[in-house]
Amino acid sequence: MKIGIIGGTGPAGKGLALRLSSVGYEVEIGSRSSGRAAEVVEDTLEQWEGSNFKLSGVSNEEAARAGTVVLATPWDSCAPTAKAFRELLEGKLVICMANALARVGNEFHALYPPRGSIAADVQAAIPMSRVSMAFQHLPAKELGEIENTMEGDVLVCADVQDSIAETIEIVERMPNLRGLDCGSLANAAPVEAFTAVLLQLNRLYKTRSSVRITGLE
Repeated sequence: MKIGIIGGTGPAGKGLALRLSSVGYEVEIGSRSSGRAAEVVEDTLEQWEGSNFKLSGVSNEEAARAGTVVLATPWDSCAPTAKAFRELLEGKLVICMANALARVGNEFHALYPPRGSIAADVQAAIPMSRVSMAFQHLPAKELGEIENTMEGDVLVCADVQDSIAETIEIVERMPNLRGLDCGSLANAAPVEAFTAVLLQLNRLYKTRSSVRITGLE
């Protein structure tokens, strides 16, 4: 499967691309500048010389042509960017991994877009696509440290059940990560907002925390 990551040159997108490619996915890192994306991929592959990672740097438009697409742009660009590529994204699974946050003093505060969540805004912008929400709580730096196994639960929301199942399948290709069905995009707002709490815990306890839901078989 080929996965395109729109806005994939930032820490979260780049980290996710590297981890997905490490488990066998072909990944295209997209950027407004294909040259910039190519540089990021070249630098990444130099760090993992001898690997068989299928990584390439392309324009965001080219990344939108992949069979499955991840939106990794800044949160306030997600819906406009998706809308710009709505024809290319029609019928596809589009995974939104953004969090709407603002720094206030020493804390991050959650922001709430017009429809309550970024994922819901994206779905409204591309109604012919199947939008899911995932990866909000995975630290960007840890995503890129593929020599270490990540642990935790990835909470997944979508309005189409098949989209949840497909997203969970991608999540669980990565060892020790568990995808959980958290219902429709109506539940995306609290999931996205909880990232602010995790960042506060990380700051106070000087760690990189993750989410683990207990009591599930």
